Amino acid sequence: MSTATLTTKGQITIPAEVRKDLNVDTGDRVEFVLIAPGRYEFVAATQEVTELKGMFGPAKKAISIEAMNAAIAGRGAAAR
Repeated sequence: MSTATLTTKGQITIPAEVRKDLNVDTGDRVEFVLIAPGRYEFVAATQEVTELKGMFGPAKKAISIEAMNAAIAGRGAAAR
């Protein structure tokens, strides 16, 4: 098991074997996912957003950018 020490600035150094296993390097992003109260999973966020295309199947209907912007604006106004 690998361990790391938290600095006074709230930083840690990820052990080399963990970085290698997760295939992360300097500048890569990681996520901390809450899996239970007091427990987090440390996940490499290395996928490009373009890799997500199609993961939910084809779109059921096409929506214009204008319609998306109007929906966002409407929800934002309703939240105030």
